[in-house]
Amino acid sequence: MSSTVTQERLTGRAWAVLFVLCGAIFLEGIDVSMMGVALPSIRAELGLATGELQWIVSAYALGYGGFVLLGGRAADLLGRRRMFVGWLGVFLLFSGLGGFATEGWVLILARFVTGVAAAFMTPAGLSIITTTYPEGPQRTKALLVYAGTAAGGFSLGMVTGGLLTAIDWRWVFFAPVIVSAAILAGAIALLPRDAPNTQPRQSFDIPGALTLTGAMLLVVATVVRAPDVSSAQTLATGIGGLALLAAFVAIEKRCASPLIRLGLLRNSALIRANLGAILLVGSFVGFQFVAVLYLQELLRWSELETGLALMVIGIDSVLAPTLTPWLVDRFGNGRVVFGGFILAAVAYAAFLPLGSNFAVMLPAFLLLGLAFAFAYGPLTIAATEGVPEDEQGLASGVLTTSFQFGAAFGLAVVAAVLTAADELTVEGFRNGLVVPLAAAVLGIIVSIPVRKQVSANG
Repeated sequence: MSSTVTQERLTGRAWAVLFVLCGAIFLEGIDVSMMGVALPSIRAELGLATGELQWIVSAYALGYGGFVLLGGRAADLLGRRRMFVGWLGVFLLFSGLGGFATEGWVLILARFVTGVAAAFMTPAGLSIITTTYPEGPQRTKALLVYAGTAAGGFSLGMVTGGLLTAIDWRWVFFAPVIVSAAILAGAIALLPRDAPNTQPRQSFDIPGALTLTGAMLLVVATVVRAPDVSSAQTLATGIGGLALLAAFVAIEKRCASPLIRLGLLRNSALIRANLGAILLVGSFVGFQFVAVLYLQELLRWSELETGLALMVIGIDSVLAPTLTPWLVDRFGNGRVVFGGFILAAVAYAAFLPLGSNFAVMLPAFLLLGLAFAFAYGPLTIAATEGVPEDEQGLASGVLTTSFQFGAAFGLAVVAAVLTAADELTVEGFRNGLVVPLAAAVLGIIVSIPVRKQVSANG
């Protein structure tokens, strides 16, 4: 009995390693949410238009989503510790560059490279957990702590972003540099050395990663620039995006080690889960963009007041590991996702009147936190259900790409709607809010529970 207890418990060193890895995923979560709260202050100093402003978030999401599949493969072939430490250093450097930016394009470039760094660093960190902690209670505990830290980072980032922006928005970039340096020191000292790679040398699908990222960039650019350029230019960039997507498919068909095995996409449940992921995150990020601009630029709330108000949505970090598993066990995965999208649609509709009192907004924020708690985790489960064991990592990578593309695309559509308005009035913000509401309604349709067919023989 005592040996079993010992195996179930994490040693001091195991906790220290987990603390380092959780620090990295916490940094990634807090970095994204801090940026959302800081956008109006960045706009005010650098003079960015609404379409340019959204690229600060979209560039990170597209860099992350476009390279995360390559990042997971690089961790397996080149060494998890090497990838984690090396790309954490890149994350640190380019976050610092963003803090020193005096022009919008420098800031956007820094965000894109930071997203690429996260795309290599995050899969490496997760795979260190799954290969360091033995399957069973230790790994389960480590993964639960890891996931909870990620959710907590996103929620805390809204308040931290408000506090730092109140001092100077540049601290939203400098603070991650300080945290990254501490994590980097811990990683060098504590993470286990990579075992020598005895596998035959394998190639990387770099053309696939570049064409996929390029396709996503062009699609987002097409939407964002549509209100400001001619229809011919919009058509040209749209066709360019589709051409790159076609090139990506052709590359994946011929590549010996493709990023995505295209046969995996014949799994209808996986396709529905990834469409749901795009709609869920796209609607949420678009809503946050509208809400932050509305609260700070129209109602003149401070950065801290905005962060505290939006932190209510962080209720999902408490409910996701407690209530959601019980609901999935009781009602099934599909019904819980379906319920989550219904709650999201109700939340966006409840915010649509655009009141000026926090008490009026509170129900919408609470419902959105519930919606995220119900839909996010179960969508992750749905995206990997029925997938062979040796392709679980691939399915997870595809889902991460969908989440990040959803964030960038949802933000692009909202920014285009806001840009089309002559000025940001209550009516303009209300038009912007129609986008996340429509996405949530589409999510309801995509996630309608499907009855499993039963043969006549039973």
